[in-house]
Amino acid sequence: MLIFSVVFGRLLKLPSDGVAYPLFAFAGLLPWLFFASSINACGTSVINTPNLITKVYFPRIVIPVAAMGAPILDFLVSSTLMLVLVLAYGVTLTVHLLAIPLVMTIGAIAALGVGSFIAAMAVSYRDFRHVLPFLTSSWLFLTPVIYPPTFVPEAWRPLLYLNPMAGVVGGMRSAWFGTPFDTGALAVSLVSAILLFVAGVSYFRSVERRFADLV
Repeated sequence: MLIFSVVFGRLLKLPSDGVAYPLFAFAGLLPWLFFASSINACGTSVINTPNLITKVYFPRIVIPVAAMGAPILDFLVSSTLMLVLVLAYGVTLTVHLLAIPLVMTIGAIAALGVGSFIAAMAVSYRDFRHVLPFLTSSWLFLTPVIYPPTFVPEAWRPLLYLNPMAGVVGGMRSAWFGTPFDTGALAVSLVSAILLFVAGVSYFRSVERRFADLV
């Protein structure tokens, strides 16, 4: 948050929709770090538990789902820091905060879809996990974490919201700052997240029978 505030807030003077840039950046980082951490945890979950896979039979999809426990805990801890910041800056809290679990559910669905796909690929192609840092770094700049959606030319915004995390980040800011929700963006993000989930989990289920032989 501090680095983003100095580089993008102070030096580049990116807009922040009338909110103090540290708050703007931290509100965007909350769901993004959860998403990135979940992808990383899910993506390496299968190859990190070879003994469990070879000794006991159970639905393997449980492994990437369970791997999301730590990112969820991290998100809860970070949310308490966000609460302190919001109160310190004198922002009035509203009932919009009740929407946070719903908004984060979209991010969790997308993360599990992407993470399941990477977990399955990493079993057959061990070097595939090294794609994760590049994937998350690139995805960060394609998500309005350090800039608002209005910074993107209007003609390109429909493409921006095909990224499920775009709607999630915007929804998180609306929840914390009490601004109106962009229901259209959230709807598109939900559809995109479901598509990623179905594709990722379907691929995972189609190859999970081979895991015991490959790990």
